[in-house]
Amino acid sequence: MSRIAGVFDALRQSGRKALIPYVVAGDPDPTGTVALLHELVASGADVIEVGVPFSDPMAEGPVIQKGHERALANGMTLRKVLSSVAEFRQQNTQTPIVMMGYANPIERFGYEAFADACAEAGVDGLITVDLPPEEVDAIDTALQAVGLDNIFLISPTTPESRIKTIVDRARGFIYCVAVKGVTGSGQLDTEEVSESVALIRSKTTLPIAVGFGIKDAESARAVAAAADAVVVGSALIDKMEQEAAAGNTSQIQVHGAAVKLLESIRAGVDSSPS
Repeated sequence: MSRIAGVFDALRQSGRKALIPYVVAGDPDPTGTVALLHELVASGADVIEVGVPFSDPMAEGPVIQKGHERALANGMTLRKVLSSVAEFRQQNTQTPIVMMGYANPIERFGYEAFADACAEAGVDGLITVDLPPEEVDAIDTALQAVGLDNIFLISPTTPESRIKTIVDRARGFIYCVAVKGVTGSGQLDTEEVSESVALIRSKTTLPIAVGFGIKDAESARAVAAAADAVVVGSALIDKMEQEAAAGNTSQIQVHGAAVKLLESIRAGVDSSPS
């Protein structure tokens, strides 16, 4: 059983839902990524999505785009992201790490070399935002060879006829996008989310995580009632950016702003009816 499957299985047996924070490696501080990952775990993260900085992150809203820009300015690269995960793994061998990024840096790295490097670092899964399931054969073969999960997004505009194609290629979990548009945008409609989750659930037994548009404990609680996992990213990055903009630039202060929000979201998820 993979690390991701093991976490979801344990949570299901205990009647709990997963909390999945997303952060951009190298943001806001190039030296603080590993410490931030550990703090997220201590604050209730069950799985962590680590964003790989990219110059054209088309699925991201303004908040996460700025996070990518800061990380690139800080010198973060794909190889350095992998090094950060490997360092995190020296102290934590339980929490799954999912890398989320774009195809271009992975293609330049080479699919087999990338998959091998991910496995060696301790990465558990990959979300390649701009690589549709029809184009994943080469990288998926490499990922499967080393036991990594290939995770796909399903958006509100994905036709029902296409959902089956996506879930049949997916491993680990399904990422259900809660709102139309980019990350951090749009108004969350929990009824629509519930309908989307129900439709996806009718076509797969994989766990379903919901993200985009979840900003606080209340929205997390509502989403957790339908989903197996709640993903939060823009809200955490925004809190850290605001803290730094206020002149509180130490790692303790900046990370603390995200940690405080994540703890409240954890409480919201845990208070949700199953």
